[in-house]
Amino acid sequence: MKKWFVSQLKSGQAVTELFVLAEKTLSHKKDGAPYLSIALSDKTGRVRGVVWDNVEQIADAAAAGDVVRVQGNVSEYRGGLQVVVKELEPAETGADPADFLPATRRNPEQMLERIIALGQAVSSDVLRGLLDAFWNDASFVAQFKKAPAAKKMHHAYIGGLLEHSLSLSLLADRVAGHYSGIDRDLLITGAILHDIGKINEFVFDTSIDYSSEGRLVNHIVIGVGMLEEKIRQIPDFPQKTALLLRHMMVSHHGSRELGSPEPPKTLEAVLLNYLDEIDAKINGIREFMESQDAGAEWTGYHKPLERFFYRGGPETTG
Repeated sequence: MKKWFVSQLKSGQAVTELFVLAEKTLSHKKDGAPYLSIALSDKTGRVRGVVWDNVEQIADAAAAGDVVRVQGNVSEYRGGLQVVVKELEPAETGADPADFLPATRRNPEQMLERIIALGQAVSSDVLRGLLDAFWNDASFVAQFKKAPAAKKMHHAYIGGLLEHSLSLSLLADRVAGHYSGIDRDLLITGAILHDIGKINEFVFDTSIDYSSEGRLVNHIVIGVGMLEEKIRQIPDFPQKTALLLRHMMVSHHGSRELGSPEPPKTLEAVLLNYLDEIDAKINGIREFMESQDAGAEWTGYHKPLERFFYRGGPETTG
């Protein structure tokens, strides 16, 4: 069993422990000598590592994604921690997958029941039948409950896809009645299904990473294929409805620069894009805040969003 997790590491500590070798890059110093830059991870986060000695031997010892036994010393480097690795070898026994992957804090079965209930409440028979086709697919449901929604940015943990899809669907349900001319059934169905391709975009055994299919195709294309497969199982599924659902799926990132083949061109697609961004951003910022010093008024610098975040402090009186 693991005794030390990434979140518990401190500068000056000697550590012999199991981690996932999340990344490794072989580089060379100015004098031509090789060194290995690595990232080690577990369910609490990841830490940078570096190998100066026996570089080629250690580089060949394990592949990215493997659980490894690491012996080294923790030190400070550029404002963070790094492990100077002395030994690294594959872990043959003693690895519990639950130690290495963060998971949703919510109950997956309860979340699944709630998102199914949202789908069953849509008034359209064909859309309700489409959602039922997914819920009746045991293999899909098993993966949908476990898959992460991302590798790093938001809901990047086991059950993250289900959590994100439920949250987005609840937002869609609340917003649908606020504006006139919105097809509530279409919006909720699109919210539930928009990211289904992520069950195959990622692998998530001991670490979260992209699958070969995910790297070569991405979740939007995968998801459209999954959608069309289910639609073919439903007799006389309306072609226009199928087209609008495909459009919501391909446009939910909002722009070509962000990965969508087309920008949103229907009211439902525009709402889905913005609600998706809201849910992803809020979750990502919350996770970042929770990773920071609990007693600090401000977080550290958040590089992707290029800002510090205010966490609040005790009320003061003048």
